[in-house]
Amino acid sequence: MSTATVTKVLTDRINRIEVSATMAITAEALKLKAQGIDLADFGAGEPHFATPQHIKDAAIAAINANVTRYTAVAGTPEVRKAIVDRHAADFGTNYTVEECVFTTGGKLALFNAVQVLVDHGDEVILPVPYWVSFKDIIQYAGGKVVFVESDERENFRITARMIEAAITPRTKVIILNTPSNPSGAVVSPEDLEAIVRLAHAHGIYLLLDECYVYLNFTGKIVSGGTFTDCKEHVVVLGSLSKTYAMTGWRAGFALGPKQVISAMSKLQSQSTSNAASMVQRASIAALTGSQACVAEMCADYIKLRDRVLEGFKTIPGLTCTVPEGAFYVYPNVSAFIGKGGIKSASDIAARLLSEAHVVVVPGEAFGTDAHIRLSYAVSGDVIDKGIERMREFFAKLG
Repeated sequence: MSTATVTKVLTDRINRIEVSATMAITAEALKLKAQGIDLADFGAGEPHFATPQHIKDAAIAAINANVTRYTAVAGTPEVRKAIVDRHAADFGTNYTVEECVFTTGGKLALFNAVQVLVDHGDEVILPVPYWVSFKDIIQYAGGKVVFVESDERENFRITARMIEAAITPRTKVIILNTPSNPSGAVVSPEDLEAIVRLAHAHGIYLLLDECYVYLNFTGKIVSGGTFTDCKEHVVVLGSLSKTYAMTGWRAGFALGPKQVISAMSKLQSQSTSNAASMVQRASIAALTGSQACVAEMCADYIKLRDRVLEGFKTIPGLTCTVPEGAFYVYPNVSAFIGKGGIKSASDIAARLLSEAHVVVVPGEAFGTDAHIRLSYAVSGDVIDKGIERMREFFAKLG
């Protein structure tokens, strides 16, 4: 079958999107690992910690008790109550169980929210750099992405003034990810409140990707849902993946207006249905149990971040902002573009993988062309090994 024929078979909406760049990098890294190649892997955004034991025990107990059947599409009342109670305790919110849906990972919460809110031609404001899936999910829904460029000299920080300047009569949604993947930038509490109130005043929906909300190193942890008088236009998208080292469990949620949550549940009823029942039990244990593990992991991430940044100082030409949250660094590699046959950040990522056996994600995936992303959710030994290999690689470029 010819390429032209295949193109005709596939829908326009699937041709509007690309394969996730991070997943593609992960697949390439797995191929090399299968060949026995030792990699310094900074690719996937995944905690290196094991899921805390009490969470695993809850899942095992659920399986042994035959909690293995379907549940309500939006999740059991118990898991949704655990989510709204945790959120209320930590952020002063007042969501009800009916304003919560439990999803198969935070990405599904985002996908479903965009699908029920964004129609063809609707504009969606998206700060740059952005997480790889945002743009594609918007385009899949038929929306028009309106990019808001951040300034690296200002630590990639997004302000209310920047968002306001991008609003037009066609703006339907604003997407905000704080702390940010890939830059680690954090929207200040003052600007976050201003953006929430701005969206509410304009009747625009604000989708807040807060999967890294607990990995905030500024000491001022806040959720956009805190401003309860504006909740009519706020949808909080959350995940247990990063907070509790539960990436493979696929445990996510959304909090928002009943009309939006109901629509998301309806869409979920015709796609994935409920998340796994034992995962819901494990999530209850995570949300209602001791939160000491969260603080411990966050403290370790700060040490790992500082270790990476110190290592970068030994690589002439490499510059990097100081991330205020999440577990990524986003160094600028523009000094090396044009050297040794390198034409782009993608070339650097490809050659780091093939020649230095270091796994990074090129900045083009996040909307910038002069950066690479590294996840420092790895051991200190991996950081040291990766920095040494990067130093040698870049030195050869001259």
